[in-house]
Amino acid sequence: MKIADLITWFEEWANPAWCESWDNCGWQIQPGVLSEKARVLVCLTPTLAVMQEAIALHANLIFAHHPLIFSPLKSLCSGEAIAEMARLAFTHNIGIYSAHTNFDQVQDGTADVLAQILDLQSATPIVPTQAGLGYGRVGLLEPCLTLQELLAKIHTRLAPPHLIFSPTADLQQNISRVAVLGGSGASYISAVVKTQAQVYLTSDCKFHQFQESRDRHLILIDAGHYATERPACDRLVQKFMSLNLDWVKLSQKDEDFRSQITRVR
Repeated sequence: MKIADLITWFEEWANPAWCESWDNCGWQIQPGVLSEKARVLVCLTPTLAVMQEAIALHANLIFAHHPLIFSPLKSLCSGEAIAEMARLAFTHNIGIYSAHTNFDQVQDGTADVLAQILDLQSATPIVPTQAGLGYGRVGLLEPCLTLQELLAKIHTRLAPPHLIFSPTADLQQNISRVAVLGGSGASYISAVVKTQAQVYLTSDCKFHQFQESRDRHLILIDAGHYATERPACDRLVQKFMSLNLDWVKLSQKDEDFRSQITRVR
């Protein structure tokens, strides 16, 4: 399959026109690869490490969730990360394409995959945007789990470097209704409260957002940006493989950008 055909297929599923006004979905760098047979490296974040991986693997398309370029560039200078990415992309003829908030909304997108990982039943969008699609998912645990069991399930299935959650007096309380949103989802707390979810799994939550959630009787769980969105990249690889591409691979150089010190002596 040619790169142009792959992008056409993808955009029929997750239209870049659906992205938010502040977002930058679609081609980040297109050095003239549309007619080439697709050799795709899928990643969460396009970085120099991922670019070097693509070069080594002879990929011609980096398909990323996070955009390489968010704001209009005023300059490109040697030694800067984006400038180096652009230089290497054109030197090695590697395109960079990003699917961000459009990919967040669709079935098998970031939120939907997270709901599936937790086995949520009858999941629907937290904030619908169009028929059957939208941001986040809220659904039922059948059978219900204790909060402690749910935390253990999240830890096992997402393998976050750390798991932060609202203080609670009873880890044995039963949880039946859960909301999820991969990536930075704290701005959706009010919308989640309206769904009557007991627990909200997301990431990048601040101190006072935990306070807000506690005051609104919502258990907030922060599993980290990488852990909540990387699984959707793996699902995207599976979907691309079903198209019988010549070559597609999940990046092994994706970075979490954070680590945890468990003990300091």
